[in-house]
Amino acid sequence: MPADTLLETGDRLTPRFDAHGLLPCVVTDAEGGDVLMVAWMNAEALDRTVETGTAHYWSRSRRELWRKGETSGHVQHVEDIRIDCDQDTIWLIVRQTGAACHVGYRSCFYRRVTPEGLAPVGDAPVFDPREVYGRRTD
Repeated sequence: MPADTLLETGDRLTPRFDAHGLLPCVVTDAEGGDVLMVAWMNAEALDRTVETGTAHYWSRSRRELWRKGETSGHVQHVEDIRIDCDQDTIWLIVRQTGAACHVGYRSCFYRRVTPEGLAPVGDAPVFDPREVYGRRTD
């Protein structure tokens, strides 16, 4: 069996971070299975998530580690952490407190793409980001 296949089927965690030291992380709701968000993790974010049971990410724009909910209070309690076969993508299954999206929606995927442009999907925002963050988020 080729060495890559052994890595892909083995029991050793060896994440394959990109050239910037990051992995994409897909986050889904433990109850309904909805995709809540996609974020980035570096090694420290992954370690802290495993250690604490709450989601931590790397902010590419702020260039810093952050715990989901540290400002908003909308914490993600991790139920399960999975990694894909070639260990270059993380999947978190979480119990979301409040909203996942920084613009106030439960999911960051609150719009669908149509031939006319973007159309809202489902629910209204869970919170007003101006009240939580004190600034515009668009």
